[in-house]
Amino acid sequence: MSAETDSAPRFPAGTFRPSPGRGRPGRMLAAHTRIEALLILRHGEQALLTLIIPLALLIGLSTLHIGTVPEPRVDSVMPRILALAVMSTAFTGQAIALGFDRRYGVIKRLSATALPRWVLISGRVLATLVVVALQAVVLGVAAALLGWTPSPVGLLAAVPLLVLGTLAFGAAGVLVGGTLRAEIVLALANAVWFVLLLAGGLALPASDLPGPLSAIAGLLPSGALAESLDAALVHGALPGPQPVVVLLVWGAVAGWVASRTTKLT
Repeated sequence: MSAETDSAPRFPAGTFRPSPGRGRPGRMLAAHTRIEALLILRHGEQALLTLIIPLALLIGLSTLHIGTVPEPRVDSVMPRILALAVMSTAFTGQAIALGFDRRYGVIKRLSATALPRWVLISGRVLATLVVVALQAVVLGVAAALLGWTPSPVGLLAAVPLLVLGTLAFGAAGVLVGGTLRAEIVLALANAVWFVLLLAGGLALPASDLPGPLSAIAGLLPSGALAESLDAALVHGALPGPQPVVVLLVWGAVAGWVASRTTKLT
């Protein structure tokens, strides 16, 4: 065989086009968001917290006569259950997931990849918002079957409130999950979930809570989100400044502290 034949290319020019380096930022963010959302939806404990328990409480509190709630009960129950769903996903679920991701070195290994840090953070945030949106749709359909009839204006006003609540609870979840050991995070996140469910204006309206708990509930992110969603979905009006300010303060303080205390391992 001649030297000319040996040097002839075996494949046409352009068959292989290696292009090492980072992918496009938009594609990286979309891929990371998709993975994070799937991890949340496929986790059994997360599904229990984010969907099954809120759905059961929505049906139970709407059909059982617990507390002084005007008829139709589902109208008053739905805003509080939406707030509970946001808390379950953005705070409890994210805190536990982050705590165990740190324990098993997931965050440290992801930080060593080509994914920029802003993609890692934004992907988790967007995935949480996607799951909250799915929760709102599922709970909204169930509530509609129970007789819920919100005004279109109220639904539009509820969207930014859900985003604000997700960011505020998410910052608190990162604060807890990014600083403590996984076992402590698991116990603390679930304990906070139960306390806010019972005394934070979620299971019962803040006005039905005994003594000073009624005033304290309005200063907690759970009570503030429930109150603002109640104004939007029940009364079809914008919420007052207090619950919005409470959510902004909780989110800003928790995010500021978390940015200085979160550890990779």
